[in-house]
Amino acid sequence: MPSAGDLPRPIRVVSKVVRGFGRGSKELGIPTANVSGGGDDFACSIGEFASLPTGIYWGFGRVGEPLDDAEGESVIGRVLPAAISVGYNPHYKNKEKTVEPHLIVESQHPRRHASSTQETLLEDFYGESIVLSICGYIRAELPFEGVDKLIEAIKRDIKATETLAANCDAEAMAEKQWVASARKL
Repeated sequence: MPSAGDLPRPIRVVSKVVRGFGRGSKELGIPTANVSGGGDDFACSIGEFASLPTGIYWGFGRVGEPLDDAEGESVIGRVLPAAISVGYNPHYKNKEKTVEPHLIVESQHPRRHASSTQETLLEDFYGESIVLSICGYIRAELPFEGVDKLIEAIKRDIKATETLAANCDAEAMAEKQWVASARKL
């Protein structure tokens, strides 16, 4: 597992949003924009899907095509901080590797509502393009003693992501700009 200094920074991903297991929204109250890991839909700056190092990361993401003016109610086309899980979700013992970014919208956004994290988006993105820049490592994937412990850890990951994204260095800021305009790698 990588440490914060071992991450080949940044990792850029361009793909499509696909249906996941439905646990993020339904069971955890923390929806994710699950990334397609195969075929022509997936491109990554460090190679194949299998080469992505597992862990919980922070970065920036955009769903849909870039917009000149991405203000308003929709988050399509907007660059948002993202808490990103890459791996096998040991709590659920998945056999397939997944990339599951949780996009974080600002507190005053109209699509934000009460959930276990207090910032869940009320929007599905299936079939949309997704652009991610993984800027830093937060922690290793871990199994948890129950769903409540998993939710607590994800809440900490989201808080860490918000803090890191708000105080990012010049390199991460450049990645945010790349996410804003990228269409492919």
